Amino acid sequence: MRALFVGLCTLDVITLVDHVPAPNEKLTARTQTVAAGGPATGAAATFAHLGGEAVLLTAFGGHPLAGAIDADLAALGVDVINLTADSPEPPAVSTILVTAATGDRAVASTNAASGASVSPPGDLSVLVGDADVVLVDAHHPALAVPAARLARAAGVPTLLDAGSWRPATPALLPYVDVAVCSADFHPPGTTTPAEALAFLHDAGVRWTAVTRGASPILRPDGQIPVPAVTPVVDTLGAGDVLHGALAHHLATHITTRLTPPAFDAALAFAATVASRTCATFGTREWMRA
Repeated sequence: MRALFVGLCTLDVITLVDHVPAPNEKLTARTQTVAAGGPATGAAATFAHLGGEAVLLTAFGGHPLAGAIDADLAALGVDVINLTADSPEPPAVSTILVTAATGDRAVASTNAASGASVSPPGDLSVLVGDADVVLVDAHHPALAVPAARLARAAGVPTLLDAGSWRPATPALLPYVDVAVCSADFHPPGTTTPAEALAFLHDAGVRWTAVTRGASPILRPDGQIPVPAVTPVVDTLGAGDVLHGALAHHLATHITTRLTPPAFDAALAFAATVASRTCATFGTREWMRA
């Protein structure tokens, strides 16, 4: 199976701490790790780990820090297309503090601001046509919108990772087949997950769901249980893993028209994989557990 992932790629510096420091406080971390991050990137890493061929279309510059991203993703088998590799700009660096007792994370990042002017590659239609699934995260709209449009024209299913409402979301929705959102996704005029699902339905998105951490995944017509994890070590990247596992299941099992039972089965599989990640620290250790 082959999938194209279009979106954000960051360098994540992940630190395990006893508590988030107060102003002017210094503390010694329990441990630290560094990995490539971002919604599309985490999904691509998961897809490759599960045995698929993952192509990541993104932009993170050619600064020496970009080498850490390249090395991490190469080790995972992700085929990376970095459209700004000739630029001296550094990648976005996400500073992440994970609280040891709860697994909760605090994140500060510039996201894709430095890659705002990136342009699609000339062979984008080929990249889309070769994929069984296209995932977009809306962080690089100049890439995501053309990719989604081409996918719709080619009959390739498009999956939207909607962690939050973004400026590019309205332009993407007409070309989205599957949208799995976090509870922080609030389209204009909505305040609840149920309202967000109704908004997506009215926008023409056929298959929708809202993830709510350890609570069941909400669907318009029911809920999908999320396996319990004890203890929770780190929740960072669980949503990205869920989307990568969902893309892999759809690419592997959905060879004809998607049905409600098939979509629910795909969500259940993705939730099981994502839950496993919460039992280990960082975004890569679960792959070795």
